[in-house]
Amino acid sequence: MDTIDRAIIAHLRRDGRCTIQDLAAHVGLTPAPCLRRVRRLESTGVITGYGARIDPGAVGRGFEVIVHAEIVAKDLATVQAFEERVAAQDEVVELRRMFGLPDYILRVRVADAPAYERWLTTGLLGDPAIARVDSRITMKLIKLEAGS
Repeated sequence: MDTIDRAIIAHLRRDGRCTIQDLAAHVGLTPAPCLRRVRRLESTGVITGYGARIDPGAVGRGFEVIVHAEIVAKDLATVQAFEERVAAQDEVVELRRMFGLPDYILRVRVADAPAYERWLTTGLLGDPAIARVDSRITMKLIKLEAGS
């Protein structure tokens, strides 16, 4: 990966719908070699896909909570079952297994605080693997990387 590949990636992060002609002009290539580079970045898994950024509030998911969760046991069966159950919940938009504590960090999006309370009490606290939960509510989003 060289500086041109990095420039292609940076531009596609900002505007994934740009044409190859616009992208090529932006990174200083002609369209054919630019397209070859994009295809190579796609085929090697550097570019994993394209998507639209959606306003969470416009689709009833404007209330975001970061949840730290610890589970009661760390055996393989408990871990796998817990991850499957939590990952299947629409409200959970990100699930990370961590080294150390907390065991997991979840990013949860719901309509509002009452919807979060309902999800928390029925969707997470009722899970048999949960030992402890700590909720973090964002005061203000300062920076969000494109595509996040």
